[in-house]
Amino acid sequence: MRLRLRRSMVQAATLVTAIALPLAFTVPASATTATTTSPGVTDVLANVFATQIKGSNVKKHLDKFQQIATANGGNRAAGTPGYDASLAYVQDKLRKAGYKTSTTDVEFPLGWEEASPSVLEQTAPEAKTYANPADFVTVVSSSGGDVTAQVQVVDAVIPPAPTPNTSTAGCETSDFAGFVPGRIALIQRGTCPFIDKATNAKAAGAAGVIFFNEGQPGRTDPLVFDIIEWRFGFPIVMASTAVGLDLADSPNTTVHLKVDAETTVGRTKNLIADTRWGKSGEIVAVGAHLDGVPEGAGINDNGSGSAAVLETALKLAHVPTKYKVRFAWWGAEELGLLGSDQYVAGLSQAEKDKIRLYLNFDMIASPNDGTFLYDGDDSDAEGAPAGPAGSPEIEKRLEAFYAKRNLPFEGTDFTGRSDYGAFIANGIPAGGIFTGAEGIKTPEQAAKFGGTAGIAYDPCYHSACDGIDNINAAALERNSKAVGYATAFFAYDLTGIPDRNAAAAKSAARTAAAHEGTAAR
Repeated sequence: MRLRLRRSMVQAATLVTAIALPLAFTVPASATTATTTSPGVTDVLANVFATQIKGSNVKKHLDKFQQIATANGGNRAAGTPGYDASLAYVQDKLRKAGYKTSTTDVEFPLGWEEASPSVLEQTAPEAKTYANPADFVTVVSSSGGDVTAQVQVVDAVIPPAPTPNTSTAGCETSDFAGFVPGRIALIQRGTCPFIDKATNAKAAGAAGVIFFNEGQPGRTDPLVFDIIEWRFGFPIVMASTAVGLDLADSPNTTVHLKVDAETTVGRTKNLIADTRWGKSGEIVAVGAHLDGVPEGAGINDNGSGSAAVLETALKLAHVPTKYKVRFAWWGAEELGLLGSDQYVAGLSQAEKDKIRLYLNFDMIASPNDGTFLYDGDDSDAEGAPAGPAGSPEIEKRLEAFYAKRNLPFEGTDFTGRSDYGAFIANGIPAGGIFTGAEGIKTPEQAAKFGGTAGIAYDPCYHSACDGIDNINAAALERNSKAVGYATAFFAYDLTGIPDRNAAAAKSAARTAAAHEGTAAR
């Protein structure tokens, strides 16, 4: 026992000395750049750190997650005892390693119910009642509300274009230029998600939203859909094209809009832990969602990412870093990315600007895996555009890890299906690893990565069989090391990652100087 303890202490001391070396080579950063050690030096040290991340240790965390699920109804879903026990396990490990941990509250919808049919009536310039559901329907998850106000049309294409998905009404904040707060926004269906339109309407001060169908064949009737977000605080309905055009016909149309509905809200938590060392105003965020779906134990999705991030945090606990590393385990991701969304939304702009980048690890050990790196520079030229400035550097850094080991990889799009979404939406560069979900592996990918063509990367995705046997051990080993490598690299070197915090400070200084100059005149 003593021999093992002594050996582990020697290994830890060696690791601390090795990883701390970049501090000795640090060049003071300018106000606008984050020049630290030579990337070559940091790469060597990050690779040293990666060797300390053992797949066998990560697997022990996964075994514990499976035990927790088995003891708690077979799952670790948000709002369940299985999730709470998973969070307690991670938190206990972190505290024993010396971390001070914190939690943030996450709300999620348990159910939505209408107590009575919604009402849509025109009160001016003429009295007219619209029929529910023939003329309009309530949007599922709408907040309750009773408002009488003037309608204001938002950037609609009238008459409707002959081609579907032409209207961009409400998709940009600029569409609401001149919108009068307190009015009801009348917004045409079109190219972007309804939730984006409603979010922009809320920011503009709308008291309610009436969507109407775009107007092409097959797109004229009221559309029943769930907008997911239940916290808009105003009533939302969806009308036919005919009703939408009727309400848009007069610049002074006033309506009475009433939705009698309520969402029952559940609560869970995110878990946050910051390293003891590092500049508090320079944060490298590393995260994975801790919750699974109710159908199973959620071992690949996303015990794998959560366990790898935990093991990385434990190994980094006693290593001095140049930048603060913030580890996060998100709750309610499976309910719509709610944990990460609500966390980022709850930060002030100054706090957001401190986060230099975000690394996301969601499903890193799929049994029929591919190695997919988020396409930060849009070099694949398909799907979503490039991530915020700095995202290409994250992708290139992960590529360097796999290339050094002669391991294949491909780009994967920022599809919005994981927790990087809120960070990207706020201009924070992001990147990470993904080994595939329900997508089907192609013959070309099977030749590149191994495995079986024609079946899913994870045949147990969101299923009861996503248990401890649903893990590719080799993928878990190499990708966990990549998690450790990327975390350690950026903990010392942020070359190429824009310093939004410094940019914000310079902007504030310029504004203050301008005010002083004006006052002097």
